[in-house]
Amino acid sequence: MPEVAAVPGQVRLAGALVCVQGSLGLAFAVALLTRAAGGARHPGEVLGEAGYFLLISTAILAVGVGLLSGRRWARGPAIVVQLLLLGVAWYTAVSSGRPEFGVPVAIVCLVVGGLLLGQRARSWSEAGRSH
Repeated sequence: MPEVAAVPGQVRLAGALVCVQGSLGLAFAVALLTRAAGGARHPGEVLGEAGYFLLISTAILAVGVGLLSGRRWARGPAIVVQLLLLGVAWYTAVSSGRPEFGVPVAIVCLVVGGLLLGQRARSWSEAGRSH
């Protein structure tokens, strides 16, 4: 069992931000389900998309909770999520021409990545390894 007091503050902050990302994904899944129930043109496709977001967002939320509770395993997946979301942010801001959505997402990803790649977070993560 990890020692909760030993978890650096920046890891907890990153965990909270990852939980927000997962929660927003779940909210999007609920919006898609509402759209499908409300008479979407292709409800099967919308339900499939909702299921995808439900699955991925639940996993992201689990990673955020893992960071908040001091689980060292969650650091790697959280970094991967940020890298993937940076791609989404780039597409949204540049290719889709919606910087009002893409830029805030990119900023959050860079903040979370910086928090998890900082010296204290790396030292915390490495302290859990058996040599």
